[in-house]
Order: sequence, then structure tokens, then C-alpha cells
Amino acid sequence: MPGRPGDGTGAAATAPACRKPGIFPPVSAALPSRPLGRTGVTVSILGLGAGRIGGPETTDADVDRLLGTALELGVTLVDTARSYGASEERLGRALEGRRSAVILSTKLGYGVPGVPDWTGPSVEAGVDGALARLRTDVLDVVHLHSCPREVLERGEVVDALHRTVRAGKVRVAAYSGENDALDWAVRSGAFGSVQCSVSLVDQGVLSGTVPEAAARGVGVLAKRPLGNAPWRFDRRPEAPDVAEAWERFGALGLGPAGEPWDALAARFTAFAPGVSAILLGTANPAHLASTARALAEGPLPPAVLASIHAAHARVGRDWAGRI
Repeated sequence: MPGRPGDGTGAAATAPACRKPGIFPPVSAALPSRPLGRTGVTVSILGLGAGRIGGPETTDADVDRLLGTALELGVTLVDTARSYGASEERLGRALEGRRSAVILSTKLGYGVPGVPDWTGPSVEAGVDGALARLRTDVLDVVHLHSCPREVLERGEVVDALHRTVRAGKVRVAAYSGENDALDWAVRSGAFGSVQCSVSLVDQGVLSGTVPEAAARGVGVLAKRPLGNAPWRFDRRPEAPDVAEAWERFGALGLGPAGEPWDALAARFTAFAPGVSAILLGTANPAHLASTARALAEGPLPPAVLASIHAAHARVGRDWAGRI
């Protein structure tokens, strides 16, 4: 089935009763917020990627704790997708009474029973289904999720997404994907925001697509900001996407980080010029909190950035974006 993607983009509300204060060390500074391009939407530089909360191992109580931590930290952006299992339904329940506290982003274009994928009806029915699952009257950002370029160029799915914007169901029409389809989306003028992989092992977009998006007023949400955290493994992992990240990371030959690689990677991506926010895919409140603390340290030192970019220029110029 073409374009079917896999897993991976307001004021804080009161934390839920089950959330005990003081579990995590405080963040030393408030998370900055940035405009999402010229859309009129403002997002925290750290967003919660909700792909990890869709499986049977996660409970509603887990999601409630995770969302409570996110709001306590100043995370105002939550990103999910039709393909993330029960993620949308669980978020809908967890957001009850605090929907106004977050910018809610989802991704669609496929998976509507009885409707062909990547058609106008699949997009419009997908928006209606997401509204119902997320228990909201409007979706802040809706991405066409890894839609192939040839489908984008036909115009049907783009027109359908814009109809949902005109109907008041969606605030920002967006695209999530990589490579030539991503480039087309940025240049088309059809989207207010895009989502793509940006990390130590996905630097290619930083020298072309991301700066062009910024110049055109298109927001950029960076998925996979840790690049699958390949430093966790001392041998090649079995999962193909993680194995590719592991190989790329090894080829970069970066020296000792001087801080945890997770923290360095998050800072690298979040403060890359043109990036509006990073989407940290996690179901772990402590992981979210530690990333917020890392971002409070600000951008990486120029010498560290220079060495990272030089390593990529040496070995990674031909690396394609990873879906």
C-alpha cells in the first residue's frame, strides 16, 4: 500500500491528582516557545511525540501521568498519528478538561475502513475520525503522513486537507515526510508546516530543506531528534531503522560527548536554525523531564557544532532522510 507510514509533531493546566510534585528535579529555565512558521501557532521547543503510547503495554493512567509531566514542564505541543495504535483515543481521554493547554498535531491520509488510502475522502474522513478520537472540535496541525510526491502533485489530497481548514476543523495544513516529497511540500506553498527527521544522523535537511522552509515561512517539526539513540548499542541492532542509525553514527566517528548523548542530540536538533520544535517520542515522564533540562542549557558550543557538521560533511552528504 503506497505511503503507509510506520512509527516515528497555551497555558499549562493543573497536573492531575495522581501526579506527585517533586518527582523530577526542576527545570532550571522555562522552555522557550517559537512561532510555527507564519501559521500564527506558537509551540514549545520540546514537543511530546505520542507514538509510544499506543500499544497494549500502556494504560490510561500512564498517559495521564505523562501528559501531566509534559504540562508541568511547559511542553505545549503533542503530536500523534492515525497509525499509532490507540494513541489518539488515549490522548483524547487524557486531554479532557485541559485541551486548551496544548497544540494538538496528528497525521493521516490512510486507514479509513472502506475508503481507499490517499484520496480526498480518506483525508476528510480521517480528519473527522481524529476529531472524534481526540475528543476535540478542532485539530491544530494535521499532516499528510508520508504521502508520496506523485500523490501530492495530483492535488486531490491537498485540496481535501484545505477543505477541512476552510471548514474550521483544522488550523494548519501540514506535511510529514522526507526527501523529494518533503522538498515538493516545502516549495508548493500548500502547507504551513512540515515534519521531518532531523538529528545527528539525519543532518541532510539542515543544509537545504530546513533553511528553505524557514525562508518561506514554513514551520518545521523535527521528528526522531535523537536519531533512534544509536549510542545505546555496542553491536548492530536487528531493527532495520535503528541499524541504519547505528551505522551512520559509527561512521561519523564523533569523539566523547562530554555530556550524555541524549542531551547533546536534543540540543543539537532543537537549536538548529529553522527548526520550530523537536518531537521526543517517549512514554517515560523521566525521559521527557531530562530532555527539558538539557534544552534549558541552550545551544551547543560553536566548536562542538562545527565538529558535528564537519563529520557529516565528510561521510554523510549522500544520506537520505529516514521515514
